Amino acid sequence: MGTPEGISLKLARRIALAAQGFGAARPTAVNAGHLRRTIEHLSLHQIDSVNVLVRAHYLPAFSRLGAYDRKLLDSAAWGRKSKRSIFEYWAHEASLLPLELHPLLRWRMAEAEAGERGWKSLRAYAHDKRHEVASVLERIHKDGPMAASDFEHGRNQGGWWGWGESKRVLEWAFWSGLITTATRRTSFERVYDLPERVIPPAILALPTPEPADAKRELIERSARTLGIATATDLRDYFRLDPGSARTGISELVEDGALIPVTVESWKQPAFLHRDARMPRRIHGAALLAPFDPLVWERARTERLFKFRYRIEIYTPADQRVHGYYVLPFLLDDRLVGRVDLKADRQNSRLLARQVTWEPGAPADAPERLAAELRLMADWLGLESVDQ
Repeated sequence: MGTPEGISLKLARRIALAAQGFGAARPTAVNAGHLRRTIEHLSLHQIDSVNVLVRAHYLPAFSRLGAYDRKLLDSAAWGRKSKRSIFEYWAHEASLLPLELHPLLRWRMAEAEAGERGWKSLRAYAHDKRHEVASVLERIHKDGPMAASDFEHGRNQGGWWGWGESKRVLEWAFWSGLITTATRRTSFERVYDLPERVIPPAILALPTPEPADAKRELIERSARTLGIATATDLRDYFRLDPGSARTGISELVEDGALIPVTVESWKQPAFLHRDARMPRRIHGAALLAPFDPLVWERARTERLFKFRYRIEIYTPADQRVHGYYVLPFLLDDRLVGRVDLKADRQNSRLLARQVTWEPGAPADAPERLAAELRLMADWLGLESVDQ
């Protein structure tokens, strides 16, 4: 493919949407293979604990595939060791990732264990408080998978173990790859175990690449998943540092994997993945989680769609513009509106508490939104939609 001299904004949108898995017909029945391929293609599903609608990590697959059995994802993430295909770690944020990415993130684990990464308040466990980590690991080794609350309930009166301390030690060990998530309780509390008892042996046996090689591969994955992106977009996907991103991008350009391009109205140079599709049109509708990779980088969302999006969960109620848990509504190749959604489980209702349309939204947008809301209600086992 020749090097494009310039790409229109409309084409850039279609490239990005196709790369993100939109535009294809949804399967009539979603199976474990569909879900696995979606997660592998996106490289991660971001985790968030807010459950006013449904936990965020379930939504990206729904947006692309339609209704599916959420137990498929639970099994892939937290089921039997032999059946697992994804694991938890820090990527964009706390994320579920395909197991094959484990070697590509070991440099991050090693930096955390050396006290060079992770929250500063935890870094003492790499040095002065390392003996406390050893105590935790020994207890998990002997007693099996444990959550922070298990340490709290089991501590001796007057002992140093308290909720805050136990959680900090466990989180540092998680950052460092010394423990991983065995499962999640109903409360969504993380239960930790040793990696060798959770991660399949074939994954742990994979060679660990040099950090520069791993970061370059992460950049390439970002480019493949985004389709077209700026350097900032590419490094943000896996939260890489600017220097590593520049080096990786430069090498990928030299290899021909990334093609430098300009995009209409974008101030920064852009890069097109060599395998990116350029569809003539995108057809479909989807409600997007606030943490969907299509919209999580708000500046990119504004550049691509001329759509300013902010999450207002932490905004005082009287200062919110669009609502509490607001999902953008994708219609074909545009973000045409946003919906404040809540699952009223007690009364089996999906509540669309506020709908806000963008100027120029198509005339059939309300009808197509209604269809997506009905699909979501059915997926969540809710009887009615209140709009």
